[in-house]
Amino acid sequence: MDTDVVIAGAGPTGLMLACELRLAGVDVVVVEQLAERTGESRAGGMHSRTLEVLDQRGVLDRFLAVGDLTPVGHFSGLMLDFDGLESRHPLPLMILQSVIERLLEEWAADLGVRVRWSYEVNGVRQDEAGVTVELRTAEAPSATLRARYLVGCDGGRSAVRRLSGIAFPGTPATMTALIGDVELPELSEDYIWARRCPGGDYSAIAFEPGWHRVITSEYDRVADRDESATFEQLRQSLVRLAGTDFGMHSPRWVSRFGDAARQAAQYREGRVLLAGDAAHIHFPAGGQGLNLGVQDAVNLGWKLASVVRGQAPEGLLDSYHAERHPVGEGVLQNTRAQAALTRPGAQTDALRDVFGSLLVFDDVNRHLRGMLTALDIRYPADGNHTLAGRRVPDADLKTPDGASRIYELLHAARPVLLDLRGNAELAMVVEGWADRVDLVEARSVQDHWPVPSRGDIAAPAALLIRPDGHVAWASATSGAWDTSALRTALATWFGPALQR
Repeated sequence: MDTDVVIAGAGPTGLMLACELRLAGVDVVVVEQLAERTGESRAGGMHSRTLEVLDQRGVLDRFLAVGDLTPVGHFSGLMLDFDGLESRHPLPLMILQSVIERLLEEWAADLGVRVRWSYEVNGVRQDEAGVTVELRTAEAPSATLRARYLVGCDGGRSAVRRLSGIAFPGTPATMTALIGDVELPELSEDYIWARRCPGGDYSAIAFEPGWHRVITSEYDRVADRDESATFEQLRQSLVRLAGTDFGMHSPRWVSRFGDAARQAAQYREGRVLLAGDAAHIHFPAGGQGLNLGVQDAVNLGWKLASVVRGQAPEGLLDSYHAERHPVGEGVLQNTRAQAALTRPGAQTDALRDVFGSLLVFDDVNRHLRGMLTALDIRYPADGNHTLAGRRVPDADLKTPDGASRIYELLHAARPVLLDLRGNAELAMVVEGWADRVDLVEARSVQDHWPVPSRGDIAAPAALLIRPDGHVAWASATSGAWDTSALRTALATWFGPALQR
């Protein structure tokens, strides 16, 4: 084998997955068909759950240092108040995708990830032992890499998905949006948000002094997906919608997107897996796409590493599809709804008025915030505890080694069995998994922990926390421990116990 895992695509999803694998000691090569970074700004922010997973790995400060926190988000242009979310990081971080990619690439380099530029995937052959990835490079028309697994993180037009024969069903586009970073000398405002017009809507947002991001959306004008987007098309679209181009000039970047919503029929085909836009595309409403891909990577990374290291059976990889496919479908559904709410017309205007009037209710606001931020995700899990399957709150702790909160325990991307009541029986149970699960004895500083959509709950007695920060098992009492359920959870997620 040339490497354990080949990742196709050096965007945020591919880089995050590469970092997760390297933290677990897995050898990984990232191949990218581009010759170098384009510098295109693209996505514009990260939500609470993505900030939490970066915090879990101890790298969040790198992103906070160059981004701007904002107290608001939106659902189809209708503003939501994100302050007060049940998270240490409630506010969205405004940070351009180009900056996110640079920071992830720096982290990946620190971890020893190899990125090969100008490597285009043009063939995939898998067998019982591994995957042969056929590549076209600038130096050679034909090259190969042999790996145990291949993960396609290569975008909405994924070559890995196509070459692996994975279906991509969904709904086609009904509109065309153009996006560009340009100078607008005649615009007197720094911020125009989703101004509705008879033919669609437009926005102009100043991300940095001297230039704006302009987005125009026109309905019932569906462009050919292979047609290049041009500055003149963006200018003409803005004139049709706004009646002026505001003196637009000096484009840095122009692109096109629509409201097509598609999802891979399966996220795994043998030794080939998909993540990010290769697994799902949708209207970029609410800023969920980049976040969804990064969270795919964090769900998959530790599972794939466990299988590669021989600690867990290959069937563990099936849980990636089982957990993330429904999450992707939920995002497709809410972005379809948001696209419908942006369509011009008197009926939609009335619907927006009614929908907007509901946002004054805390429960409605909380529900939509949880949906957009992914804080409301609960994976299927055994047990009746409120936290089972949910992401663990970042509760304050007192530990012998000085860790002050739960997310500090997850920096190494290893499972943690957290004993909050000093029960010696836990040490005996986890002994068979001591090579892959960290037992930490601590005390919770708070008597109650905040859980999205559930309110405050009593601090548990013990938790088994997966490397992605989701709870695999929890106990509410310090009395009779259900050690059989704990052993089952350990074996289910982290493989069979060592035989001593």
